[in-house]
Amino acid sequence: MKIKHSKYKNTGLLFELLVRQITADTLNGGSSPSLNILKKSFAKTELGKEYKLYETLFKNKNLSEGKAEVTLNTVLEATRKLNRSALRREKYNLINEIQKHYNLNEFFKHQVPNYKGYAAFYKLIEIYNSDKLSETNEIIENKITILEQLTEKPISEKKVKQDLVEEFAKYDKDLRVLTYKVMLEKFNGKYANLNKGQKEILKEFINSIDNTPRLKEIYNTKINEIKKVLKLQARKVKDDTTKIKLLEVVKLLKEIDKGSKINNDDLINLLQYYELTEELSKVSK
Repeated sequence: MKIKHSKYKNTGLLFELLVRQITADTLNGGSSPSLNILKKSFAKTELGKEYKLYETLFKNKNLSEGKAEVTLNTVLEATRKLNRSALRREKYNLINEIQKHYNLNEFFKHQVPNYKGYAAFYKLIEIYNSDKLSETNEIIENKITILEQLTEKPISEKKVKQDLVEEFAKYDKDLRVLTYKVMLEKFNGKYANLNKGQKEILKEFINSIDNTPRLKEIYNTKINEIKKVLKLQARKVKDDTTKIKLLEVVKLLKEIDKGSKINNDDLINLLQYYELTEELSKVSK
């Protein structure tokens, strides 16, 4: 999933534009509607809380790479505690309020020095608060943009990529290989053409990667679903040889017991079984 930057939804950018509009209105000798808009929208609201995170992040300068990485990850984690539905509503209302007093095209023409940093942080917030998969390259590019601002020096892409992998080091040791392989291969395009069922499986596995019992529950549920589909397809197949092979596959599908562990092969097999059911479905139509 590719995240597009939206200046209409970027809290940091909206705050800075309102501040600049207040200055412009004051210099023109009139009262500024932006002042009331700013107070109303950013005082004791989710918008205000999110802006504080922008402010906390970008007030830091000349940090070491390690401290910059910790700062960015901490702030990103804090965004998950915000009420996303309230934020969407407040941003919608804010744009409507601005539109009542200003031409939006003119309003957004104001130059914001840290536009690139705000855009990168907005996209990372969207990525970290979405249940959809995003490209690793996009995460790395946006992280580099921010880290270079915080450290005021070039950042190695290799180092950021390694840090991204290490984010998963806190997961259960037995799941690390699965996490690395599945996520990195997905991001690198190996699973770019997954069907709907396969995408749902991959999404559920990644969302539950730090929960071993939940992973087993997902796997066993999916295995039983596939069994039912294959048995049903076997009844429809007219060729006896194909029917026998399908029933043999059904016999191979076994649940994972309590003493066993989920590994990369289990997930790959599950994805392949779903591909088989889809192909059979096409043939039987």
